[in-house]
Amino acid sequence: MEEFLTACQRAVKANTGPVAPGFHVVLGNEACDLDSMVSALAYAYFLSKTAHSEMLVLPLLNIRQSELLLRSDNIFLLRQTGLSPDLLLFRDQLDLQALQRDGRLRLTLVDHNVLPSSDSDLEVAVVEVIDHHLQEREPSPSCPVTVETVGSCATLVTERIIQKSPEILDQQLAQLLYAAVVLDCVNMSPAAGKVTPKDSQFAAALETRFPALPPRGALFQALQNAKFDVSGLNTEQMLLKDMKAVSGSLNLAVSVLYITLEEFLQRAGLEEELSSFCQKFGFDLLLLMTISFTENKEPIRELAVFSHSTTCRDQVSQYLEQAHSPALDLSPISCPHRLLTAYQQGNTLASRKKLLPIVKDFLRERDGDSRLVDGEEDESGVPPTPMNSLVEGCPLDGGLPSISAQDLEEKFSKMANN
Repeated sequence: MEEFLTACQRAVKANTGPVAPGFHVVLGNEACDLDSMVSALAYAYFLSKTAHSEMLVLPLLNIRQSELLLRSDNIFLLRQTGLSPDLLLFRDQLDLQALQRDGRLRLTLVDHNVLPSSDSDLEVAVVEVIDHHLQEREPSPSCPVTVETVGSCATLVTERIIQKSPEILDQQLAQLLYAAVVLDCVNMSPAAGKVTPKDSQFAAALETRFPALPPRGALFQALQNAKFDVSGLNTEQMLLKDMKAVSGSLNLAVSVLYITLEEFLQRAGLEEELSSFCQKFGFDLLLLMTISFTENKEPIRELAVFSHSTTCRDQVSQYLEQAHSPALDLSPISCPHRLLTAYQQGNTLASRKKLLPIVKDFLRERDGDSRLVDGEEDESGVPPTPMNSLVEGCPLDGGLPSISAQDLEEKFSKMANN
């Protein structure tokens, strides 16, 4: 793997001018969680060994290089498997749009099956999709689509490798894939509602082929500890660590926070920091999903809705309370901040993956227009999620015009009347 990644880096540095060779890029999703990173690395490596193409295959992490520090579990796994983060390629190191304009780009999407509107010009370059989310793309003769609602995209990549080219598997690649499956499937626990028979099948296949893999329970706990480590992060970084944005006539962000809601609500100057975050990135409303665990390792989920607009906050809160596909089973809890509505979430199986379709339905029903399309996210003018707030020279560094509560009330009223 190191030799492959080093060759990819050399090729990108040598890529100059429209006559240079093109690239077949394996692109993970914009959250760049551990499953997305591993799927991109492993599938690109597989294609490099099996595809017969003049184009060099390379994995590309769909974040800026400086944002990797927010992916503490990714960094932990890379180091555990002996891979330096310096070997990776990031979105700000390769101009996909320029490659596409020059006709030198092929794209394979892993861990997502549609491109956000900000990358719509790359759509014609997509030649294959492997994903485990809700299918929003129709397959075509020029773009085979593999979408199965398993617990981890890495399961589908493992299946492809074992079926087509098992000889490329070594201890390092197996451990990357195994870790992604174990983490995404919550230690393969049926009670967590994530693991499927196919996940179990290919996790077991890796265990059989590579008996020196770390014990499943110990690996999961180590990854979980790394993922939940938010020490040293400020509020903005915590919000950006695991965030998705969705837009219609309102711009919404859904952030997963790896602490208890009580602990987060006690942060000094929280309302001011949330307000500044919304102003900086142009959000009308924030949905904060917290996840923590009991001493018995049972998940605890809580949810908070933040907005300067009382109408907006109340309408979104009511919609989530009444949601039934799935029901979130929300119970209001006391909150010391007037701009926040807080809940205990009884349905602990409803992750952000289940919440996002509800949010999109809310916007579609209220907008009365076609601005929100299935799978279309991040139309708020912010960089692809997770955001690049830590990058100097970001076009949003100067902030956006101040948005008053009255502006939001008027905006929301007009939307509701459509």
